[in-house]
Amino acid sequence: MAKWNSQTMSITDEFTEKIKTDHQKERLMKWAPLLVLFAMIIVFSAVMGTAFLSLGNLVNILNQMSIPLMVALGLTFVIMIGSIDLSINGTVGMAGSLAGVFLLNTRTELDFGLLGLLLAILCSVIVGFIIGVIHVKLKIPSFMVSFAFMNICIGIGMLSYGGIHPTIQDPFFSEVPRMSFLGVPAIAWVAILVFAICYYIQEFTPFGRHVYAVGTDETIPRAVGVNVNRVKIMVFTLAGFCFGVAGVIGALRLGQGQVGIGTGLMFPAQAAVVIGGTALSGGKGGVVNTLVGVMIMTVLFNGLTMVGVNPNIRTGIEGVIILIAVILTVKRGATVISK
Repeated sequence: MAKWNSQTMSITDEFTEKIKTDHQKERLMKWAPLLVLFAMIIVFSAVMGTAFLSLGNLVNILNQMSIPLMVALGLTFVIMIGSIDLSINGTVGMAGSLAGVFLLNTRTELDFGLLGLLLAILCSVIVGFIIGVIHVKLKIPSFMVSFAFMNICIGIGMLSYGGIHPTIQDPFFSEVPRMSFLGVPAIAWVAILVFAICYYIQEFTPFGRHVYAVGTDETIPRAVGVNVNRVKIMVFTLAGFCFGVAGVIGALRLGQGQVGIGTGLMFPAQAAVVIGGTALSGGKGGVVNTLVGVMIMTVLFNGLTMVGVNPNIRTGIEGVIILIAVILTVKRGATVISK
């Protein structure tokens, strides 16, 4: 009897120790991105001196992180439900192309003004909605549906201007990239607004709570009456909104509409989301984590550029960062399936 009690206590102690270790690891992972960000700022400040923390460079960092942040915010919700969206490059490029066509431009006679930008974003929202519906209703993996729509959107974008990039001539919107308020670029204010919207949705709406529940184990919310399919469709629709805003801002910054606006945004966005601490398996993380992840990526590449590191090396570093982040955030022995 004494031997049995001893074995029982041993198992209990081991279980308690495991729970304690897991909690310590979660706390470490929660604060690790912030510690990495502060460490990078300290290192680059030491190497570059006052130039890195100068007002001009801080403004550059805000400008550089604006579009990646908007894209990553939309992707965050998709990853939180355990899915993936590969349509980013195409959706952003399509929205940017349509924005260039709908505003006063050199290619068409259209001049819809602000309505044109809203229409471009609406088209991106519709794409996100369709991706969600096809994924849910036809039970096709999200990465396959979104990859197909990446190419569809690129085609729509190119058809919209017929191969000749429309230069934006609207006197007001042409000046937006050079506008600022309280020293913060107007484009950065748009990114801040999108972040505030996403944060509110995540923290203060039933939909935000359902996103976490679906990502953790969708059978549980389904059992208590949550419409899981609708949550998934809404997630992809929200992502489409974020991608659309990013595309429109990209077109205004470039001064013309073209599908190339979305090129190269997908993997940096994924890296930022994962580096920030949002788990690929779903159910953990959030938009604040993504903000930190985007800041890490932006500060890193800004600092490497100032130091004079070869752009190809920076791309390689990005790949290494993604790999390390995935290794740190995916549970050992867990099967990660894109839903």
